[in-house]
Amino acid sequence: MNKPEKIRCDACPVMCFIAEGRSGACDRYANQDGKIVRVDPLTLLDRRMAKGDAVKPFLTADWDGHTASGDDVVVTAIGSGTTYPDFKPAPFIVSREIDGADCVTVVTEAIFSYCGVKVKIDTDRHLGHEAATVRYQGEAVGHVMTSEYGSQMLSLGGVDHLTGGSKPEGRKTCDALLRLCNKEAVELSIDEGSTVVVQAGQAPIVDGQPEARMRVGCGSATIGMFAVQWQGLVDEVVVVDDHITGVVSEHQAGKIIGWPDTGIRIQGRRSTPGRYFNVANPGKGWGGTDIDDPLTILGPWLEKKGARPGLSLLMVSTTGEHAAYFVLNDDLEPVEQPMPDRLQPSVDLIAENCEPALCTVMFMAGAGGSLRSGVTRNPVHLTRSVQTKETKVTIGGAPGFLWPGGGITVMVDVMDVPDGAFGYVPTPALVAPLEFTMERGKFTAMGGHEDAVRDLSDVLETGGDYGKDATAIGTKNG
Repeated sequence: MNKPEKIRCDACPVMCFIAEGRSGACDRYANQDGKIVRVDPLTLLDRRMAKGDAVKPFLTADWDGHTASGDDVVVTAIGSGTTYPDFKPAPFIVSREIDGADCVTVVTEAIFSYCGVKVKIDTDRHLGHEAATVRYQGEAVGHVMTSEYGSQMLSLGGVDHLTGGSKPEGRKTCDALLRLCNKEAVELSIDEGSTVVVQAGQAPIVDGQPEARMRVGCGSATIGMFAVQWQGLVDEVVVVDDHITGVVSEHQAGKIIGWPDTGIRIQGRRSTPGRYFNVANPGKGWGGTDIDDPLTILGPWLEKKGARPGLSLLMVSTTGEHAAYFVLNDDLEPVEQPMPDRLQPSVDLIAENCEPALCTVMFMAGAGGSLRSGVTRNPVHLTRSVQTKETKVTIGGAPGFLWPGGGITVMVDVMDVPDGAFGYVPTPALVAPLEFTMERGKFTAMGGHEDAVRDLSDVLETGGDYGKDATAIGTKNG
């Protein structure tokens, strides 16, 4: 008995030969009864879920054809299939009425080599030096970006890592991006830095230690916010910070409320009064520095500038995680004492004003290539329509940030995208759901594929080229 013949899938450049009952390398397309079918169903977001309605599995026998409208349903590209080879129209070009206007939504699962993620990690810990290589399972997949206020930033992926390096580098980069975009946990290591577990919507885990909070601000900002909270309770306050360490007696906030000089001296580069740079190296200690003993940033106290035995000092980090209380002895040396009850509430207030630590994963991609041919025979017209905001771009139904300038470069928070929306092809490249929505007249004017336009009801009832199934899932965003 002869084995069933394999058939070739044309959904991406890999062009897999797929045996009966098996899926291709991407796990997105399969051979069913000698026909290529899409494994995942076309996904529709039912806005009425926000009102408490039940999930509607369209295509069931009790669907009456009248319960869904353009206002109720967001047609996404999840499960739609791709435009490859790109001369053909997108898998679904759906006509529907939105807010009384005749609109068209063009959906395709776009194959992106030019893509990556920007990761915001809320932590005061030093993860690695700027531009340090970030690795996933030993392969370089990105680099450390500039730090932001209370956050460390990573740039991962991009075409150079996906296709410009070795095959293992490309495969590992694609795998890391796919997992991050689908909200899975990924462990990353940073050269000469930390190991961090990143997962969208979850707190980071740095060197095995879960983070709890991001800093309230730099040391100077903390002084500005809370100087009045300390007035009359302590003689001096130092807020230790990797970037700007603050000293209340010298700071303008302290001067305005009449804080007296204390003769304190800080080992660091003085910026403006009460603000010091480079008091220590970056690290995992106090305020994102490498110190465990805060007294190492202090120089000799100056009696002629106000230092005296019995002078009290509070040293605290920018998250309130570290705090200590000292009193100067007869030799003007600070000696640690138990934290007074009067000062503990101010330390707690710093902690209270810190926001919870969180990982944010932003998918970013350039959609300026041949996939535009799935919308129009003259691709530049789509680009210009997007740039003038006549065409709305979404990813899995989630509004994205459109970067100004040439091309169609879009960025979206993966937490706004339905679970499991991203896929891959082993070229390697990421596959992301992409939707273009515009008025029907604009679509016609740009040379859109009018012959491929289908009414929403027809899509719900009959499906598309890669299988007939469509399901609806709720979205709390409405």
